[in-house]
Amino acid sequence: MTSPSRQKKGAFAFRPSLARLVTTKRLLARIVLFFEQLLPPLMPVLSVIAFYLSASWFGLFRSVPDWLRILLLIAFAAAFLVSLLPFRTLRWPKVAEADRMLEERNGLPHQPVTVQEDEPAFDTPFGRALWREHQTRMAEKIAALDAGLPRPDIATHDRFALRAVPALLLVTAFGYSLSINGGSIRDALQAAPEQVVSDPAVRIDAWVTPPSYTGRAPVYLTADGSEQAPIGIPQFSGLTVRVSGGKTAEKVVFRKANGEAQDIAVQADTKPQQTAASGSEQQTAAPASQALVAQTHMMKLQENGALEVNGRRWSFDVLPDKAPEIAFNGLPKPSVNGALEIGFTVKDDYGVQEAHAEIVPVETDPTATPLYPLPEYRLDVPRRNARDAKGVTSRNLTEHPLAGKRVRITLVAKDAAGQTGRSPPHEMVLPSRPFNEPLAAAVAEERQVFALDTRKMPQAIALNEALTIRPEETIPKLTNYLLLESALTRMKLAKGEDALKDTAQYLWEIALGMEDGDLSLAERKLREAQQKLADALDRNAPDAEIKKLMDELRKAMQDYMTELAERMQNAPMQPNQNAQNILRQQDLERMMDQIENLARSGNRDAAQQMLSELQRMMNNLQAGRPQRGQQGQENSEARKQIDKLGEILRDQQKLMEQTFRLDQQLRDRMQRGETDMGENDPLLDEMNPGENGEPQDQQQGQQGKEGQQPSDQMTAEQLREALKQLRAQQDALGKQLGELQKSLGEMGMKPGPGFGQAQREMEGAGRELGQGRGQPAVEGQGRALEALRQGARDMMNQMMQAQQGQQGQGPNGQVGQGDQNGRDPLGRPRRTQGPEFGDNVKVPDEIDVQRAREILDAIREKLGNNPPQEMERRYLERLLDIQ
Repeated sequence: MTSPSRQKKGAFAFRPSLARLVTTKRLLARIVLFFEQLLPPLMPVLSVIAFYLSASWFGLFRSVPDWLRILLLIAFAAAFLVSLLPFRTLRWPKVAEADRMLEERNGLPHQPVTVQEDEPAFDTPFGRALWREHQTRMAEKIAALDAGLPRPDIATHDRFALRAVPALLLVTAFGYSLSINGGSIRDALQAAPEQVVSDPAVRIDAWVTPPSYTGRAPVYLTADGSEQAPIGIPQFSGLTVRVSGGKTAEKVVFRKANGEAQDIAVQADTKPQQTAASGSEQQTAAPASQALVAQTHMMKLQENGALEVNGRRWSFDVLPDKAPEIAFNGLPKPSVNGALEIGFTVKDDYGVQEAHAEIVPVETDPTATPLYPLPEYRLDVPRRNARDAKGVTSRNLTEHPLAGKRVRITLVAKDAAGQTGRSPPHEMVLPSRPFNEPLAAAVAEERQVFALDTRKMPQAIALNEALTIRPEETIPKLTNYLLLESALTRMKLAKGEDALKDTAQYLWEIALGMEDGDLSLAERKLREAQQKLADALDRNAPDAEIKKLMDELRKAMQDYMTELAERMQNAPMQPNQNAQNILRQQDLERMMDQIENLARSGNRDAAQQMLSELQRMMNNLQAGRPQRGQQGQENSEARKQIDKLGEILRDQQKLMEQTFRLDQQLRDRMQRGETDMGENDPLLDEMNPGENGEPQDQQQGQQGKEGQQPSDQMTAEQLREALKQLRAQQDALGKQLGELQKSLGEMGMKPGPGFGQAQREMEGAGRELGQGRGQPAVEGQGRALEALRQGARDMMNQMMQAQQGQQGQGPNGQVGQGDQNGRDPLGRPRRTQGPEFGDNVKVPDEIDVQRAREILDAIREKLGNNPPQEMERRYLERLLDIQ
């Protein structure tokens, strides 16, 4: 390489950029020269590699014996080493060679690159100046130097173009390797597989059936096994191989990913049946029977592998079935009647089959002998979206002896494959039935003592005897005393498990009878009817059985509501309940009708979900108890005042609408200048007040329904007179409002400022009506309505505060709903403010399935009428998904 001192000679000394350009071009030229030396000896190396790949892809190594395979591998290795020998002569090109290559390939005469480093022969001033000028002119030609691409001139080394043979062979072998008989480059390094001879007379029918819970269709395998990529199938899929034809029984093998081979046995019912024969007949009949009878091989696919039969191969990629996941959706909580309510979320790749809550006591005695097993709590998993679903289940476990004890709750989900998933445990006190009668609570405690551990029966007997020490003071009813004495006798005589369970059940019935009387029996029958219907829906029972169970549920519901009504006949209201909180019988009937319609129409998932909602609703009902004093009378009087206020609101609204209509018609007459129309219109007589000052507007409503308003034929003067006659109705409403405020004051309530403002607005609107001015009267009536609503809110707030003050901490109430966030048992907004004041008017929704059916029927009817427009007809067909 040229030294730095030589690079500063000639034009390079005063043109550094030219020096850097020439240095770069020289490096590129030397690289090009090196590759021109490298490529000719590289061709033999590439040819040997191409021959090896071609032999591998053509399957040569797997089709020859091992000794020949090893010999061929040694030959290829030796040829590869020999082809590397010419590389010993390789050397890095010199600078002078790079300069000559640049001058020759760029067509530069007079050696412009070399001349920059040459020296003149005679070192005179004139000669030096002349040489410098020559170097400068030659430097101008160097600016466009190009090293170009390597020119190895391979043709001089391969005159017969034999290099094309390995190239064509390589391309052909690669295409052949993509077939089922193609080889692999690893075949030369591993032993040849066992040669399997394919019998063309054998027919193979194979398919994979995924589990039914996956919802995937069966996968049929091709006859020649031409699938290249592994076939993805769910875990636990069934592999079925049916072999027929041929002279001998075919061997069906499943080879696992680790190379282990597993023979797939023949199904017992498809093995050829051979009868007893003698001698040669039996020997000749056996192969014939095997050839005539098709054999079926079956197995469950649980891991990756390949199926091999009759020289064919199918690879499988088994998709693992993950275990389900389940977790609490909020904390478990008790309902009003003590039922345990659990919200949960479940997730599984193919859907959860079943879920339940595992409830175990926190403190356990290993030596205890409990009378009952652990409580069962099945979760209602929505079937429609069981892969990722949320749900809430409410079960009444108050009868179990663990009620009132601290327990550990774990949610367990199970999929169709049998895999289970568990949630983190949650500890809480299992809800128990709230007893308001101390004697009933004591009897329930006796039962709990020996039901948790039968060895503690003497302690339970001692508790029973303690209750009857002074019965004339502690047990006012003789019936209850006799029941306790009979229970004591049973407890002393009970020895076996059945007798102990009967005694425990007897004590529980005594406690419920003391607490609720016949109501507890009706509640139990209702709960049993709900459970039977839920089980029938879960197992897809026939419609006849569903109808029978629905009838039983209706009867049990009717008996339960009848008992509640009898209990509440002396206590119409409770301190913690409002009049609008009363659960209506028609709501329950409508809900049960919807459950039956959904079940009979095939949508049993929605029916089961609605039944679960019904169970939650009934668990949150509060069974009322008769109250002493004047609480019921006060609530009844409050309800009357609420209803009276609602009537005033409705009448005021109607009067404002009538005033507005007459005012609009009067303005229309005034604009048109019409003064003589229908002088004898009957509307004047109809709008006259009655003898007691009450408005006579019934006939107006009937005539309005006929479509033609009588006021349409009235003159302007008659309309003005009609407005004046409305004053009597407005004054009557103001008088009713004054009486309402007086009644509220007598009840100890202070009427809010809204009522006073409303009365003043009513008086002002009455004066405007007396003068025949409609627009100011309508404005005053609107302000009166708003003030009435504000006064109604204040009145309801006072009633709520008074009831809450009387309520205290008492858990019981009338037949009503617990804390449901302002909604009724069916999930709709409840009238928590007494009458409807028009603030939150919502139309109740219909059941989705029934509403969808009505829409589809309407679309079909529209399409059946043959719409004239083609666009409309196509639109209706798309809605019905008609292809």
